[in-house]
Amino acid sequence: MTAWEAILLGLVQGLTEFLPISSSAHLRIVGELIGSSDPGAAFTAITQIGTEAAVIIYYRKKIGVILVAWFKALAGANGKGWRARAGLGPRPGSVDVRHGRPGVIANPDAAMGWYIIFGSVPIVVLGLLFQDYIETTLRNLWITVFTLAFFAILLLIADIYGRRERELTTLTGRSAIGFGFAQALALVPGVSRSGGTITAGLAMGFTRKAAADYSFLLAIPAVLGSGFYQLVKTLGEPLPAGSPGWGAILLATVVAFGVGYAVIIGFLKIIGNYSYKPFVYYRLVLAGVVVYLLMSGTIDATGGVA
Repeated sequence: MTAWEAILLGLVQGLTEFLPISSSAHLRIVGELIGSSDPGAAFTAITQIGTEAAVIIYYRKKIGVILVAWFKALAGANGKGWRARAGLGPRPGSVDVRHGRPGVIANPDAAMGWYIIFGSVPIVVLGLLFQDYIETTLRNLWITVFTLAFFAILLLIADIYGRRERELTTLTGRSAIGFGFAQALALVPGVSRSGGTITAGLAMGFTRKAAADYSFLLAIPAVLGSGFYQLVKTLGEPLPAGSPGWGAILLATVVAFGVGYAVIIGFLKIIGNYSYKPFVYYRLVLAGVVVYLLMSGTIDATGGVA
């Protein structure tokens, strides 16, 4: 892989990671078109460290508040029971509530820390269980075509019929797990991590902004964990023939960070005023283009430009 190809793939990663259009699908498709074949799941995971670093910087104040509140609650600052340590506050109808006694103190930021942990469990478990399929079979471009189109329709339905009333202060453990399973679907190229979680959030009645904010925060443990796991795994063995070298991976990661930070700012402004329909239409058009490229023999479903 040349430096220009690495820059292009880093640009693609940064542009598409936070939009509900699937960065892994775009890296898979663009890699084929430029003649570098499939850059691989490891390349995708490691370059996502760059875009996730952009999330950490953008949400640094919120992340700091959540971490401080979580550790304080865990240490018993809000009370000694499990509800206090979870930041949940007193149980409705409890003795403390009925008699107005000082007791467990609710802390939404501490609870958010736990919800991010709970929401991260599905992708970790499923990612480890199906790692071989994720890195091989599920990267077939015919599967990508299906997921691009199918999840576009789901996003459209959720955007149209979702109540869009709930804010993140109404998040519960059950909805966090729902978000988590939606995020886990993004292990398949074409689903989109943000697209899956935002669709789930809209379906559960969250506002577009709330669904996007939680989607970005939820991705931090999963993406960094996957990226560093692939990094350590790759460092311990020689790079396969034809795979991107370390210079290309580093360059793509740096580019993805810079572009990704700008995209976060723009994306959050867009969803405050517009629907997700443009992203739905884009996914459907992209799926059609990939079908044409596959049917015409321009690209191969399993790797390599024809």
